[in-house]
Amino acid sequence: MENRLLIGMDISFADEIEAAGGAYYERGERRDIMAILQDAGTDSIRLRIWNDPPGGFCNLERTLVMARRIKARGLHFLLDFHYSDGWADPGKQWKPKAWAGLDLDGLGREVFRFTSEVLSALAKQGTPPDMVQVGNEITNGMLWDEGRVDGGFDTDGQWEALASLLKAGVLAVRETAPQAEVMLHIDRGGDWPGTFKFFDRMRRSGVDFDVIGQSFYPWWHGTLDDLRGNLEQTAREFGKPIYVAETAYPWTLRAPEGDGLIVGREDQLHPGYPASVEGQSAYLRDLMAVIRGVPNGLGRGLYWWEPAWIPAKTSWSVGHANNWSNLTLFDFAGRKLASWDALRS
Repeated sequence: MENRLLIGMDISFADEIEAAGGAYYERGERRDIMAILQDAGTDSIRLRIWNDPPGGFCNLERTLVMARRIKARGLHFLLDFHYSDGWADPGKQWKPKAWAGLDLDGLGREVFRFTSEVLSALAKQGTPPDMVQVGNEITNGMLWDEGRVDGGFDTDGQWEALASLLKAGVLAVRETAPQAEVMLHIDRGGDWPGTFKFFDRMRRSGVDFDVIGQSFYPWWHGTLDDLRGNLEQTAREFGKPIYVAETAYPWTLRAPEGDGLIVGREDQLHPGYPASVEGQSAYLRDLMAVIRGVPNGLGRGLYWWEPAWIPAKTSWSVGHANNWSNLTLFDFAGRKLASWDALRS
């Protein structure tokens, strides 16, 4: 029997887009974004949460609103803690400004407090997450420099410091949302040595987690064959369920007027996957096949990152112009693309 994947979508920006007047359409009819996604085969919604972001979105207040919409439709809910006031990824893991002067012990206490506070608020309104990420793309650590592990910080002591921060977050999840699975998420989708290094450190440090999350963007992380090889080895070595927690592929290389694009050149594409709806569809089908093929059924699902980040006039919470509008699953006007049909294949 074919492995049934959990299909997820990270639509963290949709709240802000809707507030700015953006809308989504299917067959010419304006529809609620959650309804479109669910009808197209989406099982799970992923939301990021920032501590105190400028602009007033992706914070606790708006996460509570979005969580009500998710749970009203009976969808699975993955909550992604960045532990920052803005983007946290391998190139930047800056502390929230309110935590700037804290030492490692103080940071651990705040990770526990903030995680517990958010999860308690979600539970109180009856919308607890089903899965929680303790950190976002934490390949190089988090809450720099105390929890940093890259470059000159790649020492046993720094790895133990990172582990202590993660343990604080995990403990908060276990106590406040005991039904939720805990994900650790890195960005080494096509890189087995990098993946082994990180998760072997977590294993040796005794960090308690349930599932492995990987980002895989082909223009940064290799080919689908690279992904396949890494996921196979990860499954055999660590024996935990694996999600491709972030992915995307372009449906065009044309940018909306006035916007730049992260992926805007032919040389960023992979053979067999042109920047078209057909190429995007082929990528999605083949990606799902790779995940389904992970040994022992440990390939559990995927999350497309910001499929609904259409151009809209907004303040953008962290001053981030839209450089992603050709990596969505909607066109620039918010019309659903045929790429969604790949989820049914």
